[in-house]
Amino acid sequence: MEGRGLQLSIIMPCRNEAATVGMCVDEAAAVLKRTGLNGEILVVDNASDDGSYEAASGHGARVVREESVGYGNAIRRGIKEACGDVLVIGDCDTTYDFSYAEQMYRMIASDGYDMVIGDRFGLPMEKGAMSLSHKIGVRVLSAIGRVRYKTDVRDFHCGLRAIRKDAADKIKLRTAGMEFATEMIAGAALSGLSVGQIPVTLRTCRISRRSKLRTFRDGMRHLVFMLKKT
Repeated sequence: MEGRGLQLSIIMPCRNEAATVGMCVDEAAAVLKRTGLNGEILVVDNASDDGSYEAASGHGARVVREESVGYGNAIRRGIKEACGDVLVIGDCDTTYDFSYAEQMYRMIASDGYDMVIGDRFGLPMEKGAMSLSHKIGVRVLSAIGRVRYKTDVRDFHCGLRAIRKDAADKIKLRTAGMEFATEMIAGAALSGLSVGQIPVTLRTCRISRRSKLRTFRDGMRHLVFMLKKT
């Protein structure tokens, strides 16, 4: 594996998550401390206007700004800026447990996978963590994706995933929005990369807030991407 100075970069795309990003940074920092891995926590502040930058920095993360709004834009910036050989990507709204980062790292660094995708349907979710419409949408779109890209990935849209830095560079990710989650898997499948999967627990957000998910709109972005000629 090509050395870049660090073993692991934990990347968190962040748009207006001032209330939760510090908790996620602390959880990720605990993983680095427990495992002894030489790593960093990289928060990509995606044009936030609520103090997310200051909150993340105050908890010890390295923070970069990406002014072009979009989930894909934020993660692509994180991949570009990351110094680790293995990149673990996770949302910073407390719905994902960053302790899974250790297993994801080992699957890539020791077991030889190029990418690892979390499977939210592999373990019981916390009550209320995902709406019924979202569950149905993810299952349907993931089934289409499995046929389209000849892969066995069960959960195309899990927000907790990992990839080798050089593999991410190889598949030339381009999309700006939520369809980026599908593009990563499509790129890996079409490039012949090895993809592992692990069950992960989806949690409810640790603060009371309105969900940012837009099931129909985001689902259509994934579907349109898959229907386009690759």
